[in-house]
Amino acid sequence: MDDQKIAPLNYFLHSYGPASMPTMYLGWVFVAVLVAIFLVVALLLLWAVLHKRSALYPPTIRREAQGMQCIYIGTGITTCILFAMAIYMLVTLNAVAKPTGAPVLTLTVTGYDWWWKVEYEDDDPSRRFVTANEIHIPVGRPLLIKLKSADVIHAFWVPVLAGKTQTIPGLTNRQWLQADVEGSYRGECTQFCGVQHAHMGLEIVAQKEDEFRSWQDAQRKEATISIDVMAGQKIFLDQCAGCHTVRGTEAVGAHAPDLTHLQSRRLIAGGLLTNTPDHLTQWITHAQQLKPGARMPSMVLTAAEIGALSAFLSTLN
Repeated sequence: MDDQKIAPLNYFLHSYGPASMPTMYLGWVFVAVLVAIFLVVALLLLWAVLHKRSALYPPTIRREAQGMQCIYIGTGITTCILFAMAIYMLVTLNAVAKPTGAPVLTLTVTGYDWWWKVEYEDDDPSRRFVTANEIHIPVGRPLLIKLKSADVIHAFWVPVLAGKTQTIPGLTNRQWLQADVEGSYRGECTQFCGVQHAHMGLEIVAQKEDEFRSWQDAQRKEATISIDVMAGQKIFLDQCAGCHTVRGTEAVGAHAPDLTHLQSRRLIAGGLLTNTPDHLTQWITHAQQLKPGARMPSMVLTAAEIGALSAFLSTLN
């Protein structure tokens, strides 16, 4: 993971893909229009203050008529501006509604309190696999994302790649995105979904085609368990297998992230922590202190058990 490139200027109101470029332009145009309107109104108010009508010259019918004409003209201009902005917005929505070409990849992303399950689909069931919170894609290629929710309403948003789309229980929404620059892009849930809403992050990692294929092939493999970590594996099966899956073992839990290739990820705990041995130990033993309300309990383990479990988890590459 150290050799991943981080895209420069990975900021809001910048774009790195065709699904977000029209929206970025729309945002800048709206900002420019609003600033222009603010300046015009401010200048008119300043002019009115400096040219206050004297009390010696009471209102006349002619002056009142001129004032009404100004109101009509202002209303007409405002209506035209709003109408033009509405048309531009509809054109932008149409531009981002469909991908530039046929999607090369289809993913199903399911929002949970508070993490993301990512399923890579394939016509061949044996080539499908599941990961969590980290989505790898080939750079410069469009992909389709099917969005679901396992509990409450969430919203999937990677600002520099595409607009946000809600995940609603019982409903499958669709979104497409494409990254034209190799790198790592931050995404968030943008629909308030509970106490840890702010700690429900994800990453999109755009890679060269050959690097993506290598990553994909590695993710399809089952975990290779060394005999040296059997003690840690037993602790995992006893304490963690009810929620987590590690393919190649008896752990088949479906309520928490699949950990088969845990060490291939840069972040853990829904983007809360970087994936280091120390952070992983902290998360296992102090999950409720780090992320109150999460479904992950704080595990009570001895130092020997923690060491054995950490040794086992370190082999999940």
